[in-house]
Amino acid sequence: MKKIVLLPIVIAASFLSGFKVNTIIINNNQKMKKVTGIGGLFFKCKDPKAINEWYKFHLGFDTTPYGASFEWREAGDCKKKGLTQWNPFPENTKYFAPSTKDFMINYRVDDLERLVEELRKENVTIVDKIETFAYGKFVHILDLEGNKIQLWEPKDQ
Repeated sequence: MKKIVLLPIVIAASFLSGFKVNTIIINNNQKMKKVTGIGGLFFKCKDPKAINEWYKFHLGFDTTPYGASFEWREAGDCKKKGLTQWNPFPENTKYFAPSTKDFMINYRVDDLERLVEELRKENVTIVDKIETFAYGKFVHILDLEGNKIQLWEPKDQ
């Protein structure tokens, strides 16, 4: 009778320890989280001032000469604020170079320095050096088609 009672316990213990070991192995093999969200959308236009006014009047954007900022809260921590920036640029700006596209996306990241190290190992083109400002760290990379991407580790993290 004791053998019958012990068998389910042994099977359950084996299953649970195997599950725990698998869980640990899976978690240790995961790559770092790279992008946490969209930090901004930048685009070329003929008249940034007129575009700012159009979006302000017709869509209610709270624009400045630098575009508009959209504040939001993180889903997992509602006390943590974030911003997504919207910026029109003059159509002749060189800010998007070496890309020839009319837009650039800014992605929010957690650990920019570590991410840049990883991207270098993956042979991603890093356009410039990491720069630090009062509102965070920035660097630019190119994607597979030559689109310039801005990576931003905000100070609000």
